[in-house]
Amino acid sequence: MRTARMLRRWTSRCGRSDRMAEHAAPRERRLRVIAIAVLVHCDHVLLAEGYDHVKQERFYRPLGGEVEFGERAAETVARELREETGIAVEVTDSLGAVENLFTYQGQPGHEVVFEYVARVRPGGPEVALTPIEAVEGEARFVARWLPLAEVLAGAHRVYPDALPERLAEWVNRL
Repeated sequence: MRTARMLRRWTSRCGRSDRMAEHAAPRERRLRVIAIAVLVHCDHVLLAEGYDHVKQERFYRPLGGEVEFGERAAETVARELREETGIAVEVTDSLGAVENLFTYQGQPGHEVVFEYVARVRPGGPEVALTPIEAVEGEARFVARWLPLAEVLAGAHRVYPDALPERLAEWVNRL
């Protein structure tokens, strides 16, 4: 469960996660290796909602977390999505890996990001397209199902940069 650290960077205004981010100790400056997945279901994608108070910007980011030593990145996203949302997923494709240099809440960050596409595991419980209050340890955040067409059209600010373009390339290969 490494998304708690991500929440400090990619937190929303909901629940306790925002207060946690405001009172967190200064972040350790180090390169992080993370894995994230765009969960696609019924022409929608599940993305965590966040807000950067310095930029005054609402944004969305796929769920995932830090890759643990000895764990494959695809295993990381399946585990993290199950832990955070209760949804069992199946990783279907890789969108690649990117180096992400960013600023969040006025602080620099540096990540190597493995990006995947996933689907709800067949045979599991029915998944409604309603907001999900996701949990990571003590932190809570909201994940929303956004129409895939809106994400591809740039209607929402999605991070990492250029992820919608990589997702569009994936859609065009189908």
